[in-house]
Amino acid sequence: MLSPTHELLGLRTLAVLPPVLFTPSLISFAVAPGVVAVEYTGILFHLAIMFVVARLPAPGWAKAAGYGWLALDVLSAIMTINEVPHDLAWAVRLGGHVMAGMWFVTASLLAPPRSVRVVGVVLGCWLALFSFLGNVLPKEFLYPSGILVPVWFLLIAWKHRAFAAGAPAVSPRPA
Repeated sequence: MLSPTHELLGLRTLAVLPPVLFTPSLISFAVAPGVVAVEYTGILFHLAIMFVVARLPAPGWAKAAGYGWLALDVLSAIMTINEVPHDLAWAVRLGGHVMAGMWFVTASLLAPPRSVRVVGVVLGCWLALFSFLGNVLPKEFLYPSGILVPVWFLLIAWKHRAFAAGAPAVSPRPA
């Protein structure tokens, strides 16, 4: 995590942190949408994902997209906390979701477990496509991705050994 030669936290631990930190946001969406206080745990959620971006196999450009997403979502949360107009903060967040979609799809396609690949590709496509249609679709169309995000991270935590074993992303074709 913080050292190139020594793993301080395992992938399982790193992958469990985002869903735990995302739980207050999910509850807020259901019971008190628009509460600004949830942005604080949202920032922690995104910061925790930085370690997962670093750990999962992906090309440099895909990791850059993941870090770009995280930076833009943290920025939009800080904008919300500081009472920047919602339309501006929302547009920044949707722009970040395009980058998130790129990272989720790429990291998922390179993941050994099939369940991680399927959920991640659906999640990444959903986030990115909603960003392009967010001005005409209601926000409720984004909610399924809010469920898929913790599911994807929990699948990584559950299947963490496949990543450590360096299992191939796809099964080799028979000769």
